[in-house]
Amino acid sequence: MPDGRLLADAASTLRAGGLVAFPTETVYGLGADATDPAAVRRIFAAKGRPADNPLIVHLADAADLDRVAARVSPLAAQLARRFWPGPLTLVLEAGDRLPPETTGGHPTVGVRVPDHPVARALLAAADRPVAAPSANRSGRPSPTTAAHVMADLGDVVDVIVDGGACVVGVESTVVDARGPHPVVLREGAVTREHLGVDGAASDAASPGTRYRHYAPRCQVLLAEQADAATTAAALSGGGARVAVVLPEAAPAPPGVEVVGRFGDPSALARDLYDALRRAEDAGADHVVVATVAEVGIGRAVMDRLRRAAAA
Repeated sequence: MPDGRLLADAASTLRAGGLVAFPTETVYGLGADATDPAAVRRIFAAKGRPADNPLIVHLADAADLDRVAARVSPLAAQLARRFWPGPLTLVLEAGDRLPPETTGGHPTVGVRVPDHPVARALLAAADRPVAAPSANRSGRPSPTTAAHVMADLGDVVDVIVDGGACVVGVESTVVDARGPHPVVLREGAVTREHLGVDGAASDAASPGTRYRHYAPRCQVLLAEQADAATTAAALSGGGARVAVVLPEAAPAPPGVEVVGRFGDPSALARDLYDALRRAEDAGADHVVVATVAEVGIGRAVMDRLRRAAAA
């Protein structure tokens, strides 16, 4: 836990319209006062983020929902009781205190209460809703350590609060909770099995899904677990510089940089963005990532990997 003076300085920076990078259980967020249009515009400028891409607003407690939402549906209240604090974002009708800069001009807002002691202490001390997308340049792999934030945004963030590595590693699940049934807009650690929802994610606009995302500077290639090592070895044999992310038991191919290993989809989710960044730091032309089954958090992992590979 960072010392109290750093958290007090970070909270004061937020109240003064500054930018603060802080940890959550999912990824590090780039925070600004969600009710301050000028502060929110600084987020978009720092990230190079398109202005119509809405931001997720973070609260210290579910009791603060009426500060940002015009109406809290019975479904939203139920989901908040069950999953907050946690990696679930609820899309609700936006309240009139939020400027269009925060909502991307939409009539809705995504809201969550993070499950990280540093984030909640900062939000409570700031005593205001905080808009916070991932603390990286738009299109890059999301940051899961303070070092990732420093590498991408160290020259534009006023304060970086180091809370260690994120334990989930992929962004929150986003659910439209305005109606009687949850509609999943983005996959995450709160899974369809948790929510009792079938089918694919909706293609409706959601924070963090509309533009190029998660891409390192090297090409991302996906391969079945049984084929990942041989795929990487073949590319390396052809003269390419290759990195690979493998299951724990898979042998390391010769001449290939192993930048990550995982035992299950949750472990891959936690370490995925760090592995992609390690691959580009190693100067790889390609990074081959072994895929996982699209069950539970595996859906979120594969969603991020497909977007990174497409980019």
